[in-house]
Amino acid sequence: MKKNNVFEFLKERGYIYQCSNFENVKKELEKGISFYIGFDPTADSLHVGHFLTMMAIKHLQDAGNNPILVVGGGTGSVGDPSGRSEIRKLLDRKTIDYNCECLKKQMSKFVRFEGKNKAIMLNNADWLLKINWIDFLREFGVCFSVNKMLTAEAFKTRFEQESGLSFLEFNYMIMQAYDFYYLNKNYKVILQMGGSDQWSNILAGADLIRRKSNSDAYALTLNLLTKHDGTKMGKSATGTVWLDANKTSPYEFYQYWLNIDDLDVEKFLMLLTELDDSAIKNLCKEKGKKIIEAKKVLAAEVTKMIHGEKELAKAIEQSKAAFENIGENLPTLELSKNDLDKDNSIANLLVLTKLSPSKAESRRLISGNAVSINEIKITDFNLKISDLKINQKNFVIHKGKKNHIRVIIK
Repeated sequence: MKKNNVFEFLKERGYIYQCSNFENVKKELEKGISFYIGFDPTADSLHVGHFLTMMAIKHLQDAGNNPILVVGGGTGSVGDPSGRSEIRKLLDRKTIDYNCECLKKQMSKFVRFEGKNKAIMLNNADWLLKINWIDFLREFGVCFSVNKMLTAEAFKTRFEQESGLSFLEFNYMIMQAYDFYYLNKNYKVILQMGGSDQWSNILAGADLIRRKSNSDAYALTLNLLTKHDGTKMGKSATGTVWLDANKTSPYEFYQYWLNIDDLDVEKFLMLLTELDDSAIKNLCKEKGKKIIEAKKVLAAEVTKMIHGEKELAKAIEQSKAAFENIGENLPTLELSKNDLDKDNSIANLLVLTKLSPSKAESRRLISGNAVSINEIKITDFNLKISDLKINQKNFVIHKGKKNHIRVIIK
């Protein structure tokens, strides 16, 4: 599947954004090296935005390289300012540790932790929390130029905003750079990967290794998962699309990929599946209505990878039920009468079923003729369930043509 070497494969499939030395990194990956990538535990689940990164890691491991996955139990205590307009909410130690354990479990679906070139999972709290601040400043502080740090895009952006940049966040780059140095020294890591917004942080680590160890280290950043118009992937009408089945059900996950724009199908098949280039090109050569077959392949491949064959089969059956109006197999939500006692409006029902993230969005959907209950088109956003001449304990609510949920009120 991987033509030439894995570096060329990643370039051709659209993963690579920047690299500090293309030729050297290509040669090193041909030999097989240890590389690392970090994940800050800001939540207890990965989301679809992480999916591309995990696939790149999988390809690199399959080609004979050794992944080291670092969850940021230490850096997560500070928070990365990259891409943020204000300081992140600081999490307590118990939450950070819990989130780290959840991320470890999810990552094991993508990478091997046994056998040849097995992956290693580490928590940077194991070394960062042991640092003596004065000793650290004396040994490493001299290696960082404040003038140079201030040119980093993340810092420049925050300086221009009213919220400014806290000294706490200013330390994030130094902490991440030290991670790279620590892993280079203890695990012979010579390449750090990250999202395109991590370029300055990764270069700082490579520079620290050069200064302290007089050896080469490299930076490689990946494209973010974006739509054809440049906007980030990962949001649906009900919010973030998580890899955790308790946050985004396998059915919702499957439907998310069926509903992507036609212009994004080939790109996502390249980035998020292991299908051959020729198979992908063949799937996507048809346009219009026929492109739905390619979407079904994409939805099936990614859902199987995240949730397994069994949950994929259920999602497909639920999807068929929705399209073919086979009511018994629809995804079902049970509500108690108390759930609707205070507000039994259809706008609120959309929120309760997670077909809408807010009542304001519900009103927009209803005004746009996107909501039906059973076969009744809802056009008045002040309408209540009790206003409808239906079985008010068992009905189906539809959002658009592809989102359908049976509601049972007990």
